[in-house]
Amino acid sequence: MMNGYKKFLWFALLPLWFACKPGKGKLIPVNDFFKSQDKVSFALSPNGKTLSYLKLTDKVQNIFIENTEGGESVQVTKLSEKGVGFYFWVSDNELIYYKDKQGPGRQSDVFIIDKSGNNQRQLNDNAKSRMRVLKDQLIDNKYLLVSSNKRDSTVFDVYRLNVRDGKMEMAARNPGNITDWITDSKGKLRLATSSDGVNETLLYRENENMAFTPILTNNFKTTLKPIAFAETRPHTIYAISSVNRDKNALVELDCNTGKETRVLFANDTLNVVDAQYSRNKKRMAFVVCETWKKEKFYLDDTVKAFYAKLDKLLPKTESRIIDRDKAENVFIVRTFTDKNPGSYYLYFADKGVIRKLSDFNSAIREEQMSEMKPISFISRDGLKINGYLTMPINRPTKNLPVVVLPHNGPGNRNTWGYNAEVQFLASRGYAVFQVNFRGSSGYGKEFMAAGFKQWGGKINNDINDGVNWLIKQHIANPKRIGIYGVGLGGYLALNSVYSSPGLYNCAASNSGVINLFSYLKAVPPFLKTNLQMYYTIIGNPDTEVDYMRQASPVFHSDKIDVPVFIAQSPKDQWVNSGEVIQFVKELKKKNVNVTYFEKDKESFPIPNEESRQHLYVALEQFLDVNLKKK
Repeated sequence: MMNGYKKFLWFALLPLWFACKPGKGKLIPVNDFFKSQDKVSFALSPNGKTLSYLKLTDKVQNIFIENTEGGESVQVTKLSEKGVGFYFWVSDNELIYYKDKQGPGRQSDVFIIDKSGNNQRQLNDNAKSRMRVLKDQLIDNKYLLVSSNKRDSTVFDVYRLNVRDGKMEMAARNPGNITDWITDSKGKLRLATSSDGVNETLLYRENENMAFTPILTNNFKTTLKPIAFAETRPHTIYAISSVNRDKNALVELDCNTGKETRVLFANDTLNVVDAQYSRNKKRMAFVVCETWKKEKFYLDDTVKAFYAKLDKLLPKTESRIIDRDKAENVFIVRTFTDKNPGSYYLYFADKGVIRKLSDFNSAIREEQMSEMKPISFISRDGLKINGYLTMPINRPTKNLPVVVLPHNGPGNRNTWGYNAEVQFLASRGYAVFQVNFRGSSGYGKEFMAAGFKQWGGKINNDINDGVNWLIKQHIANPKRIGIYGVGLGGYLALNSVYSSPGLYNCAASNSGVINLFSYLKAVPPFLKTNLQMYYTIIGNPDTEVDYMRQASPVFHSDKIDVPVFIAQSPKDQWVNSGEVIQFVKELKKKNVNVTYFEKDKESFPIPNEESRQHLYVALEQFLDVNLKKK
C-alpha cells in the first residue's frame, strides 16, 4: 500500500519537476541543488606524489589515483555492489578502505590494498563488530593500531593489527569505561579518556610498558580535547580546554600534574573550535574560532604568510586545507562561500602553483544563490540568540513566506557556508531562518548547558521568539510560516506545532525523532557508557517520565492540527518505524493532512541522487501547497 502511494505521489509530481527548467525567470531544477559529486574525499600519499579520490562507477564509489604532477587516473578498487565509504593512506603504496555494509550500527568491512589495485586483504573478520584505525600510519611497516569491540560489543579494546598476516594482538584492554584512545605522533598509545556517563577523566602513561594513570577529571560539559604531544617535551600536550573558563582556549597541559602550564590562545568572547598542529615544524600553527563565521588566529608568522599567499591565489572565497603530504609542501584545498559550494584544488607551496581538481557541484551558479546573513535577537528570558537569515533574491524583502530550519542535535549548530537545503528553499521564494537555540555548540559551555532538558521547553521558546522577531521586523508573513528539520531538528519541528498552536502553518520532518523514550532506548551498545550524559542533556526516561511524554510528539497527535510532512526510513536505527506509521495513522484519524514519504535509506543526506530528487520534489510541493497558496 505504501509503495503504491509513493509511486502515485511521484507521478503526480512529474509535471512540477519538468516545469523547473533553467533559464530566465525559471526555477532552478531541484536536482541541481542535490547532485552527487563526481569526485570526493581527495587525499594525498605521505610523500605527496600520488593523489587519490572516490569516484562513482555505475553508482558505486571506488578509489581512483593519479600522479600529483598530472596524468591518467587509475582505478584502484573495483567494487560493484557496496562501495567505499571511507579510506585513507597508511604508506606511500598502501591504502585502507571501509566497504559499506548492511546491518545495525553502520558496520563496515575493512580492507588494505596496494595503490596498484593488487594484494587486497580483508582486515576484520567479525561481522558483528566495529573497527576503527587509531593512527593512519603503519608501525614497523606492518602494524596498525586499531580499536575494536570484537571482545565485548559495549566497549572498544586496542589491538595491534598485523596487515601482513591479519593477526590481531591486544595492546590495551578496556576495563569498561574507556571511551577514547589517543596516540602520539609515532603511533604509541599514550592517552585515554574514561567516562562514568557524566564525568570524564583523562588518563596518561609515559610509555606503552606502563599503566595508565588518571590525571584530570571534568564534567562532560567541560571540553578537554588533546590536539598533539609537544615533540621536545614528552610529558606536555596541546589541548583545547574550557577547564575553569566558559569559552574554549588552547593550552599546554603537563600530563604529570594535570595542570595547565601555558595558555597559547584565550579570549573571553571567542570560542576555539579547532587548532592545527604542524608535524613538520613541530609546533602549533593556528587556532580556529567561530562566531558567525570561522576565523583563524595565527600562532606562527610563517603559517600566517602561507595563508596570505594562498588567499591571493584564491580570492573572495573561504579556504580549508583538507589534506597535506608529510613534508607539508603539497596541499589539497577546499573552497566555498555561502553562495558557492566551492571547488577542490591542489597547491604546491614551493612553486606557489595551484591546480583545480574538481567542483563540488558544477550545476550551481553563484549569481543565482542567496546571501546567508547573521542575525541575533533577545529571547523572552534575556538570553542572546544567534542565527542566520537567507532571503530569496529578486523578491520583496517584506511579508515573505518563511521556512524555519532548526538544526539537528544535540551539541550541533548552524554554521555559515553553502547549504544546499537553504539555497533550494530560498530559490523557491522562502526566507530561510536558522536559529542556534540554547544548547547549540560553539557559544561556550554555559550556553550549551542552558539547553539541557529543555527539549519542548526553552529550546522551542528560542525558536518561537526568533519567529516572532521576524514578524515584528515585517519580514515574515505571519500566515505563511512553516518549520522543517532533520533528526532532532525534525523532532523540534513536530514539537513546535503542538506546543505553539497558531504560530506555524505546517511542519516537515526528515528522519525526525517522535519519541524521546524510543530514541534513548535505541542508543547502540558501544555508546552505553555515555547514556547518563544523554540523560543529562535530553532527559531521564526512568525519573522524568512526565517531562519526556510532554516533549515527545508521538503522545500529542490529538493536538496537531496543521499539515504535516514526514519522511522516514524503516531502516532508521534511531526511530521506531512502527511508531512512525502509527503516528501517521493517528494524525489521519484527526483529519490532519499528512504527506508520508518512505525513504529507502536511513542516512542523511540520502546517498542516492534519484532518491534525493524524489524527496525534495515531494517536500517542495508540500510547502508550495501549504505556504505559498494559502
